[in-house]
Amino acid sequence: MLVLASGAAFVTGAAPAQETTPSKPLLTRPGWEVGGQISHYHYEEPASPGFGGMNLKGDRGGIVGAYTFTSANRVYGRIDGRVSYGSLKYTSGNTGSMDNVPDWIGEVRAVIGRDYLVGGNYSLSPYIGLGYRYLYNDLRGYSSTGAAGYQRYSQYVYIPVGLTARFRAGERWMLAPTVEYDAFLGGRQRSQLSDTGLGYSDVTNDQDHGYGYRVYFMVENGRWSFGPWLNYWKIKDSDVVPIGLGQAAMEPENWTREYGVELRYRF
Repeated sequence: MLVLASGAAFVTGAAPAQETTPSKPLLTRPGWEVGGQISHYHYEEPASPGFGGMNLKGDRGGIVGAYTFTSANRVYGRIDGRVSYGSLKYTSGNTGSMDNVPDWIGEVRAVIGRDYLVGGNYSLSPYIGLGYRYLYNDLRGYSSTGAAGYQRYSQYVYIPVGLTARFRAGERWMLAPTVEYDAFLGGRQRSQLSDTGLGYSDVTNDQDHGYGYRVYFMVENGRWSFGPWLNYWKIKDSDVVPIGLGQAAMEPENWTREYGVELRYRF
């Protein structure tokens, strides 16, 4: 609540109640949006002493949606979300490989911002908010070396702070790049180690340090928008938690890179 209150102070200000018609395409547009995306996904835990590293790679497809509301003084708010699925390839220096690993991502965000007109040809729209990311992947079964896998559940909470710029590129076309920093508030990883049948207990690890960023380069034409995007996360080692049989486990330092293209329709 304090973050959103601070965001309101950050984005509000005096502005004319009426906008002229030529300026409207430069402003954030209200209403519903739906669309789809395709992407390539790469999650990696780098190798370290005693650990050969691991990664999950593959293509994904997903759906996106958003609702945006605006006010007369150019303040706007947006709630948006996405659901994405991929059938990924697992590779580890210690435990071999596995194909067709189901991997789901769900994400929801709420932001508040304000539009600033700069001349008649472009605008700047800073924003701040709160985001939640949920991931599930299912490594149950056996790898190429006979190692037993298990299910993983991941949760991130973060503060997105970003800026969208809009530039005229013709009578009906707009360029709308966005850059965003994601301040990581915390994460929680649940590993269902009982799936392995080796006598280990399920474990939940807390992650306290990390960051992310996003870059979009959308092109807008009327109700349509499309373009490429990139999302990156870097998360530090978690805490260490007992898992039974005299052993303990942590979620090691990792990074995630996802990039793709997106198409949206606003109505």
